[in-house]
Amino acid sequence: MASEKEQEREIAELRAVATPTRRATVPELEEILYTPLPVLDHGFVRVVDYMGDDGAIVQAARVSYGRGTRKVSEDKGLIHYLMRHRHSTPFEMCEIKFHVKLPIFVARQWIRHRTANVNEYSARYSILDNEFYLPAPAQLAAQSAANRQGRGEVLEGEEAAHVLELLREDSRRQYAHYMEMLNESETGEATDPGRSGLARELARMGLTLNFYTQWYWKVDLHNLMHFLSLRADAHAQYEIRVYADAMVDVMRRWVPLCHEAFVQHRLHAVTLSAAALAAVKRMIAGEKLTQESSGLGKREWRELAAVLEVGE
Repeated sequence: MASEKEQEREIAELRAVATPTRRATVPELEEILYTPLPVLDHGFVRVVDYMGDDGAIVQAARVSYGRGTRKVSEDKGLIHYLMRHRHSTPFEMCEIKFHVKLPIFVARQWIRHRTANVNEYSARYSILDNEFYLPAPAQLAAQSAANRQGRGEVLEGEEAAHVLELLREDSRRQYAHYMEMLNESETGEATDPGRSGLARELARMGLTLNFYTQWYWKVDLHNLMHFLSLRADAHAQYEIRVYADAMVDVMRRWVPLCHEAFVQHRLHAVTLSAAALAAVKRMIAGEKLTQESSGLGKREWRELAAVLEVGE
């Protein structure tokens, strides 16, 4: 893995070169091209390349829908129409490639989205850096009593300090053991000429999941929005949500009209079941509903009440 200084030098060299092109470019995205956007304590997201813009979405839609699009004459209106009615193909015409540095446990959540092209740093070939994620105190929380995959109250005082120290000690110890098993220095020389050292593909298995990895992640806009709609949601785990938040801002720079439609119709929108919609209509008509009379299950009723900001 290239050192931080080597990466900074590479980025500076890339940003120093301007390449003439006839393809569409986006000035606001060009401003941050190759620039690492910090995430967590050692992570980042940076845009390496992209193809298309808002205009590419509109162009593809007009080819697909032909004369029917004359009813939506403006690009903004058309993009909102496509988003609202989930006509996804025009959004697939835009692509973006990210370089991401992230903790391994975040990468294992992320990779569940199987609609991107991914090339990850190989710990079989190279030595991982001694960089690991330690949560900020505000993120050290107990297990939620109501949600098996969520957090509850933030830990405080001695317990929080003890947990943080355990995480730090475990990470340092495991990395020291990793380097000892490899029997290699960071420059690749044997630390003990009398030992062979363990293969890199085996030595890595003792490292904790908070160590950082890196990958290139290329995805089309349609699948990017699906990823962001799940991972930028308030219910997503904090450590992946902050990456999604950074990428939502990249999307704002890249395709501002699409970003606006995405926020309005997907990210901050709610989908109701037929039963929930019927319940809302009854409420609008003035009927006083309870969970029992609504026809909804307890969980769906709670979710609907939270969306409408009414008491259960």
